[in-house]
Amino acid sequence: MEVHLTAYHMPDHMNSHWRIILGFIISVPFLLGTCICHLSCQGERYDTQPNVVYIFADQFRQFSLGFWSQDDHARHIQGNPDPVHTPILDDLANNGIVFSRAVSNFPLCSPYRGMLLSGMYPHRNGLMNNCRRDREVQLKDDLTCITDVFSDAGYEVAYFGKCHWQKTEPLFDESGNYVGTTEPPGGHYVNHYDTYVPPGPSRHSVDYFFQLLKDDHFNPRCYSNDPKNVGGLKDGELYLPKRFSSEVEAASIKNYLSNTHNQRDPKKPFFLIWSMNPPHNPWTAESTYMPFFDQYTEDGVVKLDQLLTRENADSTVGHYAPYYFANVSAVDYFIGEVMQRLDELDLDKNTIVVFSSDHGEMLGSHGRSGKNNPKIESFAIPFIIHWAEKLQHRIEDLVISVPDVMPTLLGLAGLEAMIPSGMQGKNYASILTSRVQPEMKKPKSALFLHNTSRGIYTGRYMFIVKEQGGELEEAYCYDNSKDPYQMEQIPFDELDAEVGAKLRKELYALLLQTNDSWIQENICVSFLQDG
Repeated sequence: MEVHLTAYHMPDHMNSHWRIILGFIISVPFLLGTCICHLSCQGERYDTQPNVVYIFADQFRQFSLGFWSQDDHARHIQGNPDPVHTPILDDLANNGIVFSRAVSNFPLCSPYRGMLLSGMYPHRNGLMNNCRRDREVQLKDDLTCITDVFSDAGYEVAYFGKCHWQKTEPLFDESGNYVGTTEPPGGHYVNHYDTYVPPGPSRHSVDYFFQLLKDDHFNPRCYSNDPKNVGGLKDGELYLPKRFSSEVEAASIKNYLSNTHNQRDPKKPFFLIWSMNPPHNPWTAESTYMPFFDQYTEDGVVKLDQLLTRENADSTVGHYAPYYFANVSAVDYFIGEVMQRLDELDLDKNTIVVFSSDHGEMLGSHGRSGKNNPKIESFAIPFIIHWAEKLQHRIEDLVISVPDVMPTLLGLAGLEAMIPSGMQGKNYASILTSRVQPEMKKPKSALFLHNTSRGIYTGRYMFIVKEQGGELEEAYCYDNSKDPYQMEQIPFDELDAEVGAKLRKELYALLLQTNDSWIQENICVSFLQDG
């Protein structure tokens, strides 16, 4: 199948020059501030506590890292990697720990954020679905989140980008300004899904707040507690930067790192989260930074069979691949700007940098788009940890779940003693630093969660149990070693008896361990206990 692209077409001979030109255009407005503030950042005084920068892009496939196409790295993942251009992330990966079995346990935007922030599974943190105007879901205010712990440890805490953990309510005026009431001039929504997070307990100790929302990459809605970064507006007043969201965020982060107007205390370490909206849809020329897509043919025709290299891909459904890959490369580029600023300020050596995603993207595989599917391309996510000389490069097969991120990062930062007692995730810092304790073992599996399904992922197997009305509807398995593209769904009754028994036992044990809602509500428990 072929797709004709005319918007933003760039001749092949210009591909080697566009990044330099684009980078210059984007950087000019900030050069003066950078030069002035570089000197002010020489006062960084903390000695042993590392800075932490956690970056996650929305709907970024595990397979969309150029790193997997290098050398023989593809043998560590299931099937062919995507033909993408991600030089910055590749460099991060080649100098850090790259996880081949990182998963998004509930592959959906809000549930991921709840698990990341709280270290708890969705039924404990309050986010069992996406925040939306017709749903009563929200991250619980009384939880001790990762931002709270770093704040209590003396860190400056900053958040940039998409939040999507706040209940969506009509608390805005017609212009999108937050008024905090449904009474006039309130009573209006600013967005169908994500919404503004007001000051108070819902921000969970974030000091510097720069939120962008709405799936409109060139016209995001922006709110901040830094008036100088939003045209002099107050916290809660709507700002429309009219620029690509990742570009806006990267510029703001660079200014934060350079401390252009005292955004942070340079004598304290910082914990910074950057939640990027791309490569999340919409996937159109109007909402995509198309110059970042450099895979045109000479006549301007893209052959989808050259982009969708996986055996399970439907090119009719995955027709948006050029736009998706352009956004992937745009994400990579703007991360590069931030990484360069860390290097310029001599902050890179003592900063833990993590790159990940909230979930995957089907990209036409199995005739589907989007996420929230019991398939590896929805469930698997990229996960890279880089910390200069402190972590040696390797590809790590640890099955890491989202609730594990909070305790593991706290462990790496030397804050093990501050990990909350009710944490459901595990601290694997000792495995990553090779300071392995005898009792610290790698997990056998990770939970898969969905509104009507539960399952486990072991690496080799993905076992799914689906319910309807509280009763078993179906149970099946994929053998990922024999069937990496998950083309053959094996009914539970046709599984090897020993394999089936182990998978069922392991799933039941994890549901018990996490006190999952299926256990509390007696959903499919008789099936899971049988045998």
